[in-house]
Amino acid sequence: MPPSIAQVAARARTLTIRDLGAAGFDRPGELVRGRFIPTTPTGHRHAEVESNLTFALKSFLKGRHLGKVLSGEVGIITQRSPDTVRGADVAYVSYERLTDASAEGYLDIAPELVGEVVSPNDRWTGINEKLEEYFAIGVLVVWVVDPRERRVYAYRSPTQLEKLGLEDVLVVDDVLPGLRIRVSEIFAD
Repeated sequence: MPPSIAQVAARARTLTIRDLGAAGFDRPGELVRGRFIPTTPTGHRHAEVESNLTFALKSFLKGRHLGKVLSGEVGIITQRSPDTVRGADVAYVSYERLTDASAEGYLDIAPELVGEVVSPNDRWTGINEKLEEYFAIGVLVVWVVDPRERRVYAYRSPTQLEKLGLEDVLVVDDVLPGLRIRVSEIFAD
């Protein structure tokens, strides 16, 4: 049986990326400045929105050979010593950047695009902290997708954002030229 979070935390004051991968924690979570922060499983609406966004990106990329779409809380290393590994709902990373990534483990390079779906338990302070970390490592665009408000907040920096409603279209020509996703598609039932 894998050790509990409390058992691992008791053995190590500050956890590392290696501890996170090897411990087999008994619940999902993120490593934030050496501390394991457990997360609550997402609900079905969150999963549906994440799936819709992933499908839209994968559909656009099919046959284009530009990069990969990763989803399902993909681990992205945002800081070392103390270590931080964030779980992104959706990420796009170009093949160009992937050439510098380690073959195994968490993503140790910055994806160009990250999509974060807001969960009922998420707080904006935590979302803003993630935004700062993503941009500090070289992420170009972060889409914060809010199912309750049925909005997408498209960030180009922690302070530069565009608020998009159901009738708007997501466009990132500098990252994925030609991509057009209607916000309403992301929230489709």
